[in-house]
Amino acid sequence: MRNVLIAAVAGFASFAAAPALAGQCPPDKVMADATKPNATPASGVTDTVLAAIDLAQEPAKIENRTLRLRRLTIAPGGVVPWHSHGDRPAIIYVVTGEVTEYASNCAVPIVHKAGEVARETHVTAHWWKNTGKGTAVLLSADLLHDANDHNM
Repeated sequence: MRNVLIAAVAGFASFAAAPALAGQCPPDKVMADATKPNATPASGVTDTVLAAIDLAQEPAKIENRTLRLRRLTIAPGGVVPWHSHGDRPAIIYVVTGEVTEYASNCAVPIVHKAGEVARETHVTAHWWKNTGKGTAVLLSADLLHDANDHNM
């Protein structure tokens, strides 16, 4: 019994230590053009670049790409407007709060909670809204290609 308890605690500790993947679209709700582009403008959101690296100056020599880390702070009811990741993959970590994603390839909203990670690939087009009661804070790491791309 002691070994079972130790194994259970170890298993839980390893699970709890790793970040959880964010909510995902249920397999039966994945479909092309499920959510149409939304024209709601940005509101209640601040987008702060915390750090950036010009990858052309690194050993990888990737021209016209910037690795950047941003903090997005979204007030209750705040909106990150519709945008695409066709040329800008990103990984989002939800630090605090809760946000809802409305993705082009999902027929239902996707809720992301603190401690979860969301992957945004070339097939991702979406908008986010803070549907929670408190401020949501997200960290976004992305590969910016176009310096004039001011999408969040």
